[in-house]
Amino acid sequence: MLVLSILIGALSLVPLGFVVAMTIATGWDTAIALIVRPRVLELLGNTVWLVVITVPLCLVIGVGGAWLVERTRLRAHRVWAVLLAAPLAIPAFVNAYSWVSVVPSMAGLGWGVFIATLSYYPLVYIPAAATLARLDPALEQSAASLGLGPWKVFFRVVLPQLRIAVAGGALLVGLHLLSEYGAFAMMRFDTFTTAIMEQYRSTFNGSAGNMLASVLVALCLVMLVIEARARGNARYAKLGSGSQAAPTRARLGAWELPAQLGLLGLAIVALGVPLAVIGRWLLEGGAKIWETADLASALGQSLWLGLLGALAATAAAFPLSWLAVRYAGWLSKSLELANYITSSMPGIVLALAFVTVALRAIPDIYQSTLLLVIAYVLLFLPRALVSLRAGLAQAPKELEEAARALGRRPAAAFFRVTLPLAAPAAAGGAALVFLAVLNELTATLLLAPTGTSTLATQFWNLSSGIDYTDAAPYALLMILLSAPMTYLLFQQSKKAAGQ
Repeated sequence: MLVLSILIGALSLVPLGFVVAMTIATGWDTAIALIVRPRVLELLGNTVWLVVITVPLCLVIGVGGAWLVERTRLRAHRVWAVLLAAPLAIPAFVNAYSWVSVVPSMAGLGWGVFIATLSYYPLVYIPAAATLARLDPALEQSAASLGLGPWKVFFRVVLPQLRIAVAGGALLVGLHLLSEYGAFAMMRFDTFTTAIMEQYRSTFNGSAGNMLASVLVALCLVMLVIEARARGNARYAKLGSGSQAAPTRARLGAWELPAQLGLLGLAIVALGVPLAVIGRWLLEGGAKIWETADLASALGQSLWLGLLGALAATAAAFPLSWLAVRYAGWLSKSLELANYITSSMPGIVLALAFVTVALRAIPDIYQSTLLLVIAYVLLFLPRALVSLRAGLAQAPKELEEAARALGRRPAAAFFRVTLPLAAPAAAGGAALVFLAVLNELTATLLLAPTGTSTLATQFWNLSSGIDYTDAAPYALLMILLSAPMTYLLFQQSKKAAGQ
């Protein structure tokens, strides 16, 4: 287990090592000349403004929606709880495709912020709702008894306790904004990721593209540092006797109607428009758009790559999570950190690293399924790792030790005792990786073997060629396959909240 963990950790450092090595190989004078130029400053401005505007909007909508459904007497709050999480099942580039079909002239920063906010606010809403559901209401009651009004109680007592959930959600939104390619390319809004893809296609891994990737990695690291400082070291766990009381739900009174109308408007623009547009294109296309062999082929290859990615990521997560649970220390934390940094990089940077390393070191695996699956593992390993680590932590090691005392070999004791106990957590993590692989676009475009077409890549090829009718079945299948996984993620957050 230790050797496997170290090998996986070392593999995780390949993309970061590639960026550093390419910067050194380019030479500092050339690197500075490629980075400090008007085009890079323009991309930097677009990307920074996108993050600075979108992240606060996602925080307001995510936290506000979570407070309405978890802490107020909002009518049909259980229905709204599901509808607010549902847009996560619609990939951002499918969302952009739907809105571009309605407003063909949409382009630029404003529309980019609009689509990104609709696509990514659930990343804040889901953890915020789970945290609100398990907050001890005694603190709020104490603050109210001391004379604080509802708004002061929210801002001075409730909001600070959402710090970890809000910081984590904001980090996820920011990283998705840095890595998103399809949505912004469709709206003709240039960011670092769209520019790197254009540079790669025009010069095939030129120095300019690599220098853009180094700036993008620097932005990722800045975000990780900001999130770590925002999270802080404060203690949030409650320690004491007695059970926790149920939270008190506030009356909305005259605010009930505006709240219902606001949530209805959000559901219409985030869910209603994409689904209506896809339905419209499906009706216009008729039965013939389902009769193409490419659709069945793309569905089969998506399921196959999703299954391979999920199994490989879960298998890779076992040694890392086992080491973290049974032998927690600086080595296990360092190996986890290495993977978290790599997975936070945009898929296009990781793909560029693997293209270069494969061509120079092992050309036989370039554009092979093996290389693509390795990229999936490094990109999405934390999704399996977090879930599996929790499952292994709940499996008492005393049971495994008892099995060894009764004559079982260590490996047999692990497979016969610990593995069945951790299987549900492993299945949950594998499902989340499957969802991520299904909707992955940039790494698949660069690394997939020749002739491979997934639902995402085939949809992208058709929609970028303005063949909206033929692209609609691919969009619908991606949403239908993503919906159960999104519901699983929502239920996992509720389970973590003790509901």
